[in-house]
Amino acid sequence: MKKENRGFTLIELVIVIAVLGILAIVAIPRFINVTAESHTAVLNELAADIRLAVMLVQGKYRVGGSSGTTVTMDDGTVVTVTAGTGLPISNTGGIDAALKYNFASSGLALTSTATTAVFAFNATCSVTYSNTTGIPTTLLTGC
Repeated sequence: MKKENRGFTLIELVIVIAVLGILAIVAIPRFINVTAESHTAVLNELAADIRLAVMLVQGKYRVGGSSGTTVTMDDGTVVTVTAGTGLPISNTGGIDAALKYNFASSGLALTSTATTAVFAFNATCSVTYSNTTGIPTTLLTGC
């Protein structure tokens, strides 16, 4: 008489569940740090955007004769710059206008002083723009 298999045995099901459990234990930690990785990616992209915005504003400033404290971009955006260098200022109307970025919707906080603008998720996860050098620096230790 021929015996027919009609399904899985209890042992087979337990083994499959155990293997899936082990795979989940190994895979879950790879996805837990997604927030930190996304914050790091956003800030690295923001630093690149700042470099590009500074180059565009300075280029427009120099083409316009390197005078004054404002630059009107091709789309009509007015960017306040430091006279003589053409670097966007760190206060409102400067680098933030050049970037045209909605910081509130991204979770980034923008704080500025006379010489720096800090775009931050927290105190140790930020990009700092200096209007004396035009160079952004990133701090990514606590993202």
